[in-house]
Amino acid sequence: MFTTRVLRQAAQHAERTPSIKFIGKRTVPASVDHTPKPHPAAPSDSLPASFTQSSHTSFSSYRDHAQQFGPLRKTITAANAGIGGQAGSNLGAVTPPKGVYFDRNELPARFHRAPLSLDEIEAVETGGAAAFA
Repeated sequence: MFTTRVLRQAAQHAERTPSIKFIGKRTVPASVDHTPKPHPAAPSDSLPASFTQSSHTSFSSYRDHAQQFGPLRKTITAANAGIGGQAGSNLGAVTPPKGVYFDRNELPARFHRAPLSLDEIEAVETGGAAAFA
C-alpha cells in the first residue's frame, strides 16, 4: 500500500555513491580574464564599435540607460515624462469602444456561463467516479 514511501525511506538510508568521479580538488582559478572577446564562431574577429566605445563604465550605469519595455531607471522625473510620468487619474476615464467588453458579465445573457447542475458538481468533485457507481 505504501510501497513508494518504503522505497524512498530505504533509499535515504542506503549508502550513496556518486556516478561521476572528479579528479583533483575543487578550486577556483586564481586569475580569470573577463575582457570581452568576440565569439569563436563570429564572422569577424572584432567586437562591434558600439560595444567597445560604450560610455558605460559599470553594469549599474548601463542599466540606468537600458531599454526593456520602457526605461529601467529607478526614478522617472517630469523631464523625461516617459512611462509613469503622469498619474493615471490625469489620463482620463477608461471606457471601452462600442462592441468591446471588459468583463464576461457585461455581455448579453446568451454569452454568460451556464450554471452547473448538482450532478456536474459531484462528478467534478469525485473525479467522475460517482458517475459510474
